[in-house]
Amino acid sequence: MDSSTNSLDDVSADSSAEFPDRVSMMEVRLQAQEDEITLLKSSLADALRRIRIHDQLLPLLKQQLIAVNPGASRMLNQVCCSDGCTSSRKLSSSSAVDGIRHPATRVRRNSEKLGNPERQRKRLDKKAASSANLLTRSPSLENRAKELVASAGSPGSRRGTYSQGQSIKMFIRGRPITMYVPSNIQNYEDLKMEPPSERLDLDWVYGYRGRDCRANLYFLPTGEAVYFIACVIVLYHINNRTQRHYRKHTDCVRCLTLHPDKVRVASGQTAGVDKDGKPLQPCVHIWDSTTLVTLQQIGLGAFQRGVGSVAFSFADSGAFLCVIDDSNEHMLSVWDCTKGTKHAEIKSTNEAVFAVEFNPSDSTNIITCGKSHVYFWTLNGGQFTKKQGIFGKYKKPKFIQCFVFSLTGDVLTGDSEGNILTWGKSAADVKTLGKGAKETFQIMRQTRAHEGSVFTLWTLHGGGLLSGGGKDRKIIRWSADLAPERECEIPEKYGAVRTIADVDEEELLVGTTRNAILRGTFSDGFVAIVQGHVDEMWGLATHPSQNIFFTCGHDRQVCLWNTEEHKLDWCITLEEYGLCADFCPNGSVVSVGLSTGRWMVLDLLTREVVSESTDGNEQLSVMRYSPDGSFLAVGSHDNFIYIYNVTESGRRYIRFGKCNGHSSFITHLDWSKDGKYIMSNSGDYEILYWDIAAGCKLLRNRYESKDREWASYTCVLGFHVMGVWLEGSDGTDINALCRSHDERMVAVADDFCKVHLFQYPCPKPKAPSHKYEGHGSHVTNVCFTHSDSHLLSMGGKDTCILQWKVFGAGDSRERLASASVSSTSTSSPEPVTS
Repeated sequence: MDSSTNSLDDVSADSSAEFPDRVSMMEVRLQAQEDEITLLKSSLADALRRIRIHDQLLPLLKQQLIAVNPGASRMLNQVCCSDGCTSSRKLSSSSAVDGIRHPATRVRRNSEKLGNPERQRKRLDKKAASSANLLTRSPSLENRAKELVASAGSPGSRRGTYSQGQSIKMFIRGRPITMYVPSNIQNYEDLKMEPPSERLDLDWVYGYRGRDCRANLYFLPTGEAVYFIACVIVLYHINNRTQRHYRKHTDCVRCLTLHPDKVRVASGQTAGVDKDGKPLQPCVHIWDSTTLVTLQQIGLGAFQRGVGSVAFSFADSGAFLCVIDDSNEHMLSVWDCTKGTKHAEIKSTNEAVFAVEFNPSDSTNIITCGKSHVYFWTLNGGQFTKKQGIFGKYKKPKFIQCFVFSLTGDVLTGDSEGNILTWGKSAADVKTLGKGAKETFQIMRQTRAHEGSVFTLWTLHGGGLLSGGGKDRKIIRWSADLAPERECEIPEKYGAVRTIADVDEEELLVGTTRNAILRGTFSDGFVAIVQGHVDEMWGLATHPSQNIFFTCGHDRQVCLWNTEEHKLDWCITLEEYGLCADFCPNGSVVSVGLSTGRWMVLDLLTREVVSESTDGNEQLSVMRYSPDGSFLAVGSHDNFIYIYNVTESGRRYIRFGKCNGHSSFITHLDWSKDGKYIMSNSGDYEILYWDIAAGCKLLRNRYESKDREWASYTCVLGFHVMGVWLEGSDGTDINALCRSHDERMVAVADDFCKVHLFQYPCPKPKAPSHKYEGHGSHVTNVCFTHSDSHLLSMGGKDTCILQWKVFGAGDSRERLASASVSSTSTSSPEPVTS
């Protein structure tokens, strides 16, 4: 690990607190500009497409009308004018082009509108209202023309046939999306939408947040390791390999501490925002690790942005809790744990704060450390006094990463220079400061410990000390007088040492900066018991016949997981990051789409690349095999779908054709059950259908595809899943969906950290669903296992994979009865039915 990586690790805990307001405003501006560009592109594409359709239909209609009734030409003009004449279409498309030609003007206008936060909020509310999912019934242009021809002289039976061509229009960001009602639905208005009888129960959590958090791993007397990722705090029994989950937090958990009784836990979360972008109130939960019952909620509405550090007092058996929030001033507050009331509060510093602790022998003394500082606080009569640690002749480090109290009462700090500094009490300087002078802490000794930062310190029962290094990845055991006794180095693939917890005098748990938890000893070394991705994830696929699944993300890792054993089977690192994946139906290989237009096929057993190819130079967004495995469809951000013939059990690929017709990047696609057709969605909210057997031909009459059966359903736009869209959706609020194999339910991953479970089909607006929380970031993908026994959901920035157990209405009693012996039990309430 090079020095630049080490520097990034040094400041990782502080990165989330740097300029949040400015970054948030810039993100809003960028999103607004991207939305405007997408809308302009879609408007232009829609105008051009309608012109083409109009030009194709006009000669045919004229011939038919003149043949049936010479006077029908006037009626044709009425039809044309009702949908807009050619000249007006050309004018509107020209206007759209003009809008794209001058992006600087539009960007400048957006900047002016977004300058005022209140104006920005009103504008976003107005935009949400104008882009609501309004659904209206309307016949299509082609059907209106056909009905007109029929009324001009055709028999009554012909009129009845064409009248069945009803459609539903759905509007997203002002763009109409036409959905044709299948023939088996006689009366659309009489359809009743109900939530599915099936429900989800959190079964397993994959991952750990060690990349940018500290002191977040503890070992409980119950034999469980307690840690967190996303919004879930995991209690993992290291011998039984079972999990329990505390799920009362509403956004990402940021910090964790253990009470002196080793039973109670305090955990703090970030503020987050709701669906409308309004900030939510962060708080600290004090809860019982045995029963998972919340005992106290501390500081709701008192903290800004989030809770960065928490600590219990020890001298009074944990009567008080110290909290530092993520505001600019990093407010330091002390709370009564029993009453939940604030005892004292003060601004600590504008610099990042990494840790806070009470003096174990005196609850009126508190220490904080962070960027370029270590402060010694005294609390007296509800008022704080602060003394800054003076480094004197010693080099002042850029970061004080951590500290502990020794059994002798000294304070030991670990810093970014790789040193352990011993701070001891010095007698009061009465001569200089007068009779009221008090004793202070000064540096008594400097001990060279690690190359790079000292990320963590942990005191042992016998007075010894453990230290964890950044750049050197070493764990060193020190005697009480700081003489090194033993050391070991963790493998490079796990990153640096982030935190340490002792199981007993020999065995240790180690949390790392690459989101792994290791278990082991100095003698036998360390093995990973928890692993996860370390950057945003998008690619997810489940095996067609086995209980395994595949993931890929921006960390360039591709991973194969086992849902039964709840473990990582294997993981390899690629040169580029993966964004999508799919298993071949025979289950022997998996294809992975990368960020550069390249894709590869991996053998599950050997992990070797058996085939690779490149399509375009833009990122790939979807890989999908046909039901019989004879074709592979590759959706790209260059607006094309590339089709390949697949032979030799998924090991040989020959280009068959290319689907050309989308005006924006491909987002989702599905094959028909007979493997001849494809349904696809694009970034400008298009739904197109393709005849692959006929040479990748675009089916211009989408009405003919209304009764086609699909082998999978992952397209977020379509008649059968129209009800999953919430009112006010902007087209990007749903990232992915997946229909179960039994075609009874559909799971949805949204942009607001939620997983939804709807009945399938759900073609009417405001369809009810079961809603589940747990992710702390946008949910990027969902997928059912081959037997529909479990659902997998994947977070984006939270790097978390949640495995949900699917149970029906008849299974709930059995599930509750077996909860005590299950691999999972949670304290969360029943899911919300929306």
